[in-house]
Amino acid sequence: MEDNNPTTRKQIVTMLRKRGPLNANDIAKQLGISDIAVRRHLNNLERDRIIRSETVRQAMGRPTFVYSLTEHAEDLFPKHYADITLEFLNDVRELQGPGAIDALFERREERLELKYKERLHDKPAGADGTEALAARVDELAAIQEERGYMADWREERAEGGASYVITEHNCPIHAIAHNFTQACDSELSLFRKVLEAEVEQVECKAKGGQRCVYVVKPKA
Repeated sequence: MEDNNPTTRKQIVTMLRKRGPLNANDIAKQLGISDIAVRRHLNNLERDRIIRSETVRQAMGRPTFVYSLTEHAEDLFPKHYADITLEFLNDVRELQGPGAIDALFERREERLELKYKERLHDKPAGADGTEALAARVDELAAIQEERGYMADWREERAEGGASYVITEHNCPIHAIAHNFTQACDSELSLFRKVLEAEVEQVECKAKGGQRCVYVVKPKA
């Protein structure tokens, strides 16, 4: 029985998670499909660095390959980081007051500012603040895209000059931002610092919007 069902990939990963290292024959028997079909999926999973293979010598017969999960497979399984983070933040606020929460987000902003500026440092604001600012906006959107914000940007031109609109279609920390507005305030402050520009947030997902939208203009 051949298998082209993409759900088989998930079944194999789940099986390896629960039962540990297995060979292709064991997996094929459990799924009720052919060795050839299983090996096709295993090859794809190994190519994507989700699993690794190891040669195991047997008392009799030829050596066999056994497969196990890599650290890259961790992202495929449910995580509840937001829940535990919210619990910790609520505990900090209760034990040490709102000022401690502000301090935590300020420290996070400082760390992100250093990381972002490493990517933006070779894109100075420039004398006219337009062409170079566009390059900074482009790089910032790329960073946010990499961080899971599904970010893009566009240029808008009017009589007053060019402006740039950054849109984040997803918020990876939505649960936190919904409960702690410091997260949104910190992101706005971060954008202003790393872009060295005027930045206004015109829509916020955590405050009921469909997305987070920022309008960027050169400093007057």
